[in-house]
Amino acid sequence: MKDINKNDDGNGGYDLIVIGAGSAGFSAAITAADAGKRVALVGHGTIGGTCVNVGCVPSKAMIRAAEAIHGAHATKRFPGVSGHAQVDDWRTLIQSKDDLVATLRQKKYADLLPEYAGVDYIDDGPAQLVEGGIIVGGRTLTAPKMIIATGGHPVLPTIDGIEDIGALDSTSLLELETLPESLIFIGAGYIGAELAQMMSRMGVKVTLMTRSYLLPGAEPEVSEALANAFAAEGITLLTGLSYENVRRAASGVTLRVIQDGKLVEVTADHLVSTAGRRANSDGMGLDEVGVKTDARGSIVIGDDMQTSVPGIYAAGDVTDRDQFVYMAAYGAKLAVKNSVLDDDQLYDNSAMPWVVFSDPQVAGVGLSEQQARDAGFDVKTSVVPLDQVPRALAARDTRGLIKLVADKKTDKMLGGQIIAPEGSDTIQTLVMALKFGMTTKDLGATIFPYLTTVEGLKLAAQTFDMDVAKLSCCAG
Repeated sequence: MKDINKNDDGNGGYDLIVIGAGSAGFSAAITAADAGKRVALVGHGTIGGTCVNVGCVPSKAMIRAAEAIHGAHATKRFPGVSGHAQVDDWRTLIQSKDDLVATLRQKKYADLLPEYAGVDYIDDGPAQLVEGGIIVGGRTLTAPKMIIATGGHPVLPTIDGIEDIGALDSTSLLELETLPESLIFIGAGYIGAELAQMMSRMGVKVTLMTRSYLLPGAEPEVSEALANAFAAEGITLLTGLSYENVRRAASGVTLRVIQDGKLVEVTADHLVSTAGRRANSDGMGLDEVGVKTDARGSIVIGDDMQTSVPGIYAAGDVTDRDQFVYMAAYGAKLAVKNSVLDDDQLYDNSAMPWVVFSDPQVAGVGLSEQQARDAGFDVKTSVVPLDQVPRALAARDTRGLIKLVADKKTDKMLGGQIIAPEGSDTIQTLVMALKFGMTTKDLGATIFPYLTTVEGLKLAAQTFDMDVAKLSCCAG
């Protein structure tokens, strides 16, 4: 721990206290320090937070490994080509993932602290909020402004018996010492979809279950396309069900569900819960100082990132806003600007991209068709399957589609989603189109490079007015 006795009153003379040393906390501390402010960055546990330690970095590294295995088998798409790959040493694969995490945690978090003289890192136990500051490690620190960025954690759904079976979550799944033969995943949002497919490609028999449908936040056409891709890979997807109970069985765990009025039992080595997360807000004294939280413990904030208590701000997964690491960093910067830099900026997610690292990848920005209708727009939509995109034809991989949503009256783009092998990179072009108010005609008239996935956005924009199937290559 750094010395916090910077002046005679013992509170450090700080301009800002930041609670939480993950992506949001570091973003806040660095932004404030760069502006010449003195910051107390208060961590608890492993430095770096969710993304680098147990979220984005480890999961995407494992997903890439699974893609390498699948890619070898997928060579059968090309006549005259064959290949094979498998997991030879699960423990070595897990260790390589852990090594990457440790390297990035050190390089992008721990090693950065000495670069910012205005930041004191304090890791001396959890912080307790009090009037005008916090108590940490038996000391009271005060500052005129505070930002809470303590993140979130996985939670188990309410299912009879789930507390007794040793259910895994997204963290403990990637800590298994041996590769299981079978897994049940509960929850088919982006975390469940990514990890279920990843484990299936590692050679595990996977059953993915959800009360609703696959990727409930995605367009129905996109969800259906991904469900078809999963089925083609041998993943069992059970949707529209209710959970009865789960019990330890001789061969693992058995989950009983009701689907279409019928009892269904599934047994596997382990059950993995990817059905939700909860804010790390308990035990901090939020109620005592008047900081309002919702039913899930998330801190309620305004568009200026301020909580219900003047001078106390919050950012990242501990809040009721978007649960993405880049939005956590963005929100933390806004909180600093508004709290200690006398700015007046508002949180804006109207052009926020989101990505699901499944294969094909799913990505979106802006309003879905239903969201646009609910917002009162007179909506028009365009859907182009990937078999109309030359890049997909050349790659012998036409799984997916592109859907665009626009205002019928003004022709202005409102949103779009894509499911394609390279969808994560493609979506940023649509982000820029929305950010700068382009119409579908603007997008359709833009020059795109041939034989790229992003060219599909041009074709989807042109589909509002013509049948692109009747165009020759590059004729648009």
